[in-house]
Amino acid sequence: MVRASAGLSLIALVSGMAFGQTPETTSTFTIADVHISAHSTGNVYMTGGVVRAGRYDLRHATMLDLITTAWGIDADRVFGGPSWLELDRFEIAAKTPPNTSPETAKLMLQALLKERFHLVVHTDTKTVPGFVLSMGKGKPKMKESDGSGNTGCEPVQQAPQPGTIPQALVQCRNETMEAFARDLHGMAGAYITTAVTDSTGLKGNWDFDLKWTARALLGLAGSDGISIYDAVDRQLGLKLEQKQVPASVLVVDSVDKTPTPNPPGVNPSVLPPPPTEFDVADIKPSMPDAQPRGRIQPGGRVDLQAIPLKQLIMAAWNFNSEDMIVGAPKSLDTARFDIIAKAPGVTGSGINPQIDIDDILVMLQSLLKDRFKLAVHTEDRPINAYTLLSVKPKLTKADPLGHTGCKEGPPPLGKDPRDATPILSRLLTCRNITMAQFADMLPNLAGGYVHSAVADETGLEGAWDFTLSFSPVGLLQGIPGAGRGGDGPAPPGDSTDASLPTGALSLNDAIAKQLGLKLEMRKRPVQVLVVDHVEATPTAN
Repeated sequence: MVRASAGLSLIALVSGMAFGQTPETTSTFTIADVHISAHSTGNVYMTGGVVRAGRYDLRHATMLDLITTAWGIDADRVFGGPSWLELDRFEIAAKTPPNTSPETAKLMLQALLKERFHLVVHTDTKTVPGFVLSMGKGKPKMKESDGSGNTGCEPVQQAPQPGTIPQALVQCRNETMEAFARDLHGMAGAYITTAVTDSTGLKGNWDFDLKWTARALLGLAGSDGISIYDAVDRQLGLKLEQKQVPASVLVVDSVDKTPTPNPPGVNPSVLPPPPTEFDVADIKPSMPDAQPRGRIQPGGRVDLQAIPLKQLIMAAWNFNSEDMIVGAPKSLDTARFDIIAKAPGVTGSGINPQIDIDDILVMLQSLLKDRFKLAVHTEDRPINAYTLLSVKPKLTKADPLGHTGCKEGPPPLGKDPRDATPILSRLLTCRNITMAQFADMLPNLAGGYVHSAVADETGLEGAWDFTLSFSPVGLLQGIPGAGRGGDGPAPPGDSTDASLPTGALSLNDAIAKQLGLKLEMRKRPVQVLVVDHVEATPTAN
């Protein structure tokens, strides 16, 4: 699993499942350390879920995260449970027997949740919102595969063309329609917010390319834009549409909020240590005309090109604003480097073995410390940070029994307003949430705008329901691209949409107009990263 916070920072550099009855299994972790996460503001998402070196970690995981990971099911197919199911977070670090596969690790996690949280679930069938992939009017516009080469869909990096709106491109080879339906959710998550069911009836494997316009850019692209729905229709001869579908779901009957204590002697020190260094790494200054790019390839190969040293430091320590890096010499902004490194192998299956982004970031930290003699520390310093205030609230009182949380996309039974106004492509649906919780989540929900913890001074008591629709910060800066945020510093001031005829709306303006609240910059202590020492050039490879 990839942490959205660290993942977004690094990837910013790097530009429906049915199931049967819960299987009974005797598979268990050899040792498991389970405890409640320490409270943390800012970018907090579940990370881990990878078996490597006899160790399995899940960090910052809600109970919903743990259940979806253990049963391999989408979150929208989990019903019932207490209101905190999507809010409270937990840490799991476990020792696995030799040669534990990812599938076996899921069964071990199921057993652990039953034992330590007394989790009780059952399966059921419900009619839920979903997407259906079906045949179009004519024959499919795809080539039957000869079975050679790799299997799956891979994104294709394209050179930017001045004056044009970029499009996403994937090449799918030797792909079944069942696998393609499953992959669509990950390919175009801004469009496809729930699982996709394959009802094409097509058997065998297929080769095809698919190109579409990101949801955030449809308004800017005009007649040149193409949605994922139209792309599937015109390019593949298939139909992709949202419907109410019967689906197997998992119902949470009961679960404890606090795990049972660890057995005597179980603590992190008795677990296999996680890897902290790359197996091999090469660093060199970038060519003057090189363009920034990068990727983490299957198997743990890290390939970063033409990345400023300051951005490498920000990514490695998971800070997403230059304002939060203190003491760095000016040269860090201009000195750019290429890094090719190989992480230690992890357990995986097929052509896409899993990668733990936390491991990669720790290895990048070690590499920068070693090769640039980098020394840093964190401390609280007064900087400009957001405070959430109440003006004329436009919120609805929540059902206290509902799940607490905010998620991307429309309410389960609601129409998606992004279809009518695509440039407002960030759509958050929040349910049973207090203003303190909303302020706490804002760095997660809108990382491109909010880079540090938000203080709640609304004075509003109780929990609320609301939706919030705004534009990615890149559109406001004239950088059409990184759809979900995390793509640059916050725009200056609190009002930006008035000068944008495209209809783009900043987070600040959306909060004011749609919620009757206000985000205001105030100076207060916030954790920053202080650079104590760094060399201008790395030591030799």
